[in-house]
Amino acid sequence: MNLYLMRHANAGMPRGNPTLDARRALIKEGKDQCMLMARVLSALKVQVDVIVSSPLKRALQTAQFVGTELGYEAKVEISPALGPGADYAAFQKLLAKYADREGVLVVGHNPNVFQFLSRLVSGDGGAAIRMRKGSIARIDLDRHPPLLQWLIDPRTARSIYLSVAKSSRPKPSRK
Repeated sequence: MNLYLMRHANAGMPRGNPTLDARRALIKEGKDQCMLMARVLSALKVQVDVIVSSPLKRALQTAQFVGTELGYEAKVEISPALGPGADYAAFQKLLAKYADREGVLVVGHNPNVFQFLSRLVSGDGGAAIRMRKGSIARIDLDRHPPLLQWLIDPRTARSIYLSVAKSSRPKPSRK
Protein backbone atom coordinates (compact mmCIF):
# COMPACT_ATOMS: atom_id res chain seq x y z
CA MET A 1 0.00 0.00 0.00
CA ASN A 2 1.07 3.55 -0.68
CA LEU A 3 0.16 5.69 2.29
CA TYR A 4 -0.18 9.42 1.71
CA LEU A 5 0.08 11.05 5.11
CA MET A 6 -1.02 14.69 5.12
CA ARG A 7 -1.06 17.36 7.78
CA HIS A 8 -4.13 19.59 7.56
CA ALA A 9 -3.71 22.91 5.78
CA ASN A 10 -3.53 26.32 7.48
CA ALA A 11 -6.49 27.09 9.76
CA GLY A 12 -5.14 30.22 11.41
CA MET A 13 -4.41 30.62 15.11
CA PRO A 14 -5.39 27.87 17.56
CA ARG A 15 -8.13 28.67 20.05
CA GLY A 16 -7.75 28.10 23.78
CA ASN A 17 -11.13 26.42 24.12
CA PRO A 18 -10.89 22.81 22.76
CA THR A 19 -14.53 22.81 21.60
CA LEU A 20 -14.05 26.00 19.61
CA ASP A 21 -10.67 24.81 18.32
CA ALA A 22 -12.23 21.59 16.98
CA ARG A 23 -14.53 23.73 14.80
CA ARG A 24 -11.71 25.92 13.46
CA ALA A 25 -11.99 26.08 9.67
CA LEU A 26 -9.34 26.58 6.99
CA ILE A 27 -8.40 30.14 6.14
CA LYS A 28 -7.88 31.32 2.55
CA GLU A 29 -4.18 30.40 2.67
CA GLY A 30 -5.14 26.89 3.80
CA LYS A 31 -7.60 26.47 0.94
CA ASP A 32 -4.88 27.61 -1.48
CA GLN A 33 -2.49 25.07 0.07
CA CYS A 34 -5.07 22.32 -0.54
CA MET A 35 -5.44 23.24 -4.20
CA LEU A 36 -1.68 23.45 -4.70
CA MET A 37 -1.01 20.10 -3.02
CA ALA A 38 -3.83 18.45 -4.98
CA ARG A 39 -2.22 19.70 -8.20
CA VAL A 40 1.09 18.23 -7.05
CA LEU A 41 -0.57 14.87 -6.37
CA SER A 42 -2.25 14.98 -9.77
CA ALA A 43 1.05 15.79 -11.48
CA LEU A 44 2.60 12.81 -9.68
CA LYS A 45 -0.31 10.65 -10.96
CA VAL A 46 -1.32 9.69 -7.42
CA GLN A 47 -4.30 7.32 -7.23
CA VAL A 48 -6.17 7.05 -3.94
CA ASP A 49 -8.73 4.36 -3.18
CA VAL A 50 -9.83 5.86 0.12
CA ILE A 51 -9.44 9.14 1.99
CA VAL A 52 -9.62 9.14 5.78
CA SER A 53 -9.66 12.25 7.94
CA SER A 54 -9.51 13.33 11.55
CA PRO A 55 -12.95 14.37 12.83
CA LEU A 56 -11.84 18.00 13.30
CA LYS A 57 -13.19 20.50 10.79
CA ARG A 58 -9.84 21.75 9.44
CA ALA A 59 -8.63 18.23 8.65
CA LEU A 60 -11.95 17.20 7.12
CA GLN A 61 -11.99 20.32 4.93
CA THR A 62 -8.41 19.58 3.82
CA ALA A 63 -9.35 16.01 2.91
CA GLN A 64 -12.46 17.13 1.03
CA PHE A 65 -10.72 19.88 -0.94
CA VAL A 66 -7.83 17.62 -1.96
CA GLY A 67 -10.19 14.74 -2.74
CA THR A 68 -12.39 16.92 -4.95
CA GLU A 69 -9.38 18.18 -6.90
CA LEU A 70 -8.16 14.59 -7.37
CA GLY A 71 -11.56 13.50 -8.70
CA TYR A 72 -12.27 11.32 -5.67
CA GLU A 73 -16.00 10.66 -5.70
CA ALA A 74 -16.57 8.59 -2.56
CA LYS A 75 -17.28 10.06 0.85
CA VAL A 76 -14.29 11.00 3.02
CA GLU A 77 -14.19 8.60 5.96
CA ILE A 78 -13.67 9.94 9.45
CA SER A 79 -11.51 8.25 12.08
CA PRO A 80 -10.64 9.29 15.63
CA ALA A 81 -7.33 7.46 15.05
CA LEU A 82 -6.24 10.64 13.22
CA GLY A 83 -7.48 13.12 15.83
CA PRO A 84 -5.11 15.29 17.87
CA GLY A 85 -5.10 12.90 20.85
CA ALA A 86 -4.75 9.68 18.84
CA ASP A 87 -2.04 7.17 19.66
CA TYR A 88 0.12 5.00 17.43
CA ALA A 89 -1.79 1.79 18.27
CA ALA A 90 -5.04 3.30 16.98
CA PHE A 91 -3.21 4.49 13.85
CA GLN A 92 -1.85 0.96 13.28
CA LYS A 93 -5.42 -0.43 13.50
CA LEU A 94 -6.53 2.15 10.94
CA LEU A 95 -3.76 1.07 8.56
CA ALA A 96 -4.69 -2.60 9.05
CA LYS A 97 -8.30 -1.81 8.16
CA TYR A 98 -7.23 -0.48 4.76
CA ALA A 99 -4.32 -2.88 4.13
CA ASP A 100 -6.03 -4.28 1.02
CA ARG A 101 -6.10 -0.84 -0.65
CA GLU A 102 -3.41 0.37 -3.01
CA GLY A 103 -3.50 4.10 -2.22
CA VAL A 104 -4.73 5.62 1.04
CA LEU A 105 -4.69 9.33 1.88
CA VAL A 106 -4.99 10.17 5.58
CA VAL A 107 -5.26 13.71 6.96
CA GLY A 108 -4.41 14.52 10.56
CA HIS A 109 -2.65 16.91 12.91
CA ASN A 110 0.70 17.65 14.49
CA PRO A 111 2.30 16.39 16.60
CA ASN A 112 0.89 12.91 16.02
CA VAL A 113 1.13 12.97 12.19
CA PHE A 114 4.88 13.46 12.16
CA GLN A 115 5.27 11.07 15.11
CA PHE A 116 3.34 8.40 13.17
CA LEU A 117 5.54 9.04 10.13
CA SER A 118 8.66 8.82 12.25
CA ARG A 119 7.56 5.53 13.85
CA LEU A 120 6.66 4.05 10.47
CA VAL A 121 10.00 4.74 8.83
CA SER A 122 12.35 4.32 11.79
CA GLY A 123 10.53 1.69 13.83
CA ASP A 124 11.27 3.39 17.14
CA GLY A 125 10.22 6.95 16.38
CA GLY A 126 13.82 8.14 16.51
CA ALA A 127 13.64 10.02 13.20
CA ALA A 128 13.01 13.77 13.47
CA ILE A 129 10.70 14.70 10.60
CA ARG A 130 9.10 18.10 10.22
CA MET A 131 5.73 18.41 8.52
CA ARG A 132 4.51 21.93 7.86
CA LYS A 133 0.81 22.62 7.45
CA GLY A 134 -0.40 21.10 4.20
CA SER A 135 2.61 18.76 3.83
CA ILE A 136 2.18 15.31 2.28
CA ALA A 137 4.44 12.29 2.69
CA ARG A 138 4.32 9.14 0.58
CA ILE A 139 5.26 5.97 2.42
CA ASP A 140 5.56 2.58 0.72
CA LEU A 141 4.14 0.20 3.34
CA ASP A 142 4.90 -2.89 1.22
CA ARG A 143 8.59 -2.47 2.08
CA HIS A 144 10.00 -3.71 5.39
CA PRO A 145 10.74 -1.39 7.02
CA PRO A 146 8.32 1.01 5.30
CA LEU A 147 10.09 3.40 2.96
CA LEU A 148 9.55 7.16 2.87
CA GLN A 149 9.36 7.87 -0.87
CA TRP A 150 8.95 11.64 -0.61
CA LEU A 151 7.80 14.50 1.60
CA ILE A 152 6.56 17.70 -0.02
CA ASP A 153 5.41 20.83 1.75
CA PRO A 154 3.45 23.72 0.19
CA ARG A 155 6.44 26.09 0.27
CA THR A 156 8.55 23.71 -1.79
CA ALA A 157 5.67 22.90 -4.12
CA ARG A 158 4.93 26.59 -4.69
CA SER A 159 8.55 27.41 -5.47
CA ILE A 160 8.84 24.49 -7.92
CA TYR A 161 5.54 25.46 -9.52
CA LEU A 162 6.64 29.08 -9.98
CA SER A 163 10.02 28.12 -11.43
CA VAL A 164 8.43 25.71 -13.92
CA ALA A 165 5.62 28.13 -14.80
CA LYS A 166 8.15 30.63 -16.15
CA SER A 167 8.95 29.91 -19.76
CA SER A 168 12.39 28.50 -20.27
CA ARG A 169 12.33 29.33 -23.97
CA PRO A 170 14.02 32.57 -25.00
CA LYS A 171 11.72 35.30 -26.24
CA PRO A 172 11.83 35.90 -29.98
CA SER A 173 13.62 39.04 -31.08
CA ARG A 174 11.44 41.87 -32.38
CA LYS A 175 13.18 43.20 -35.48
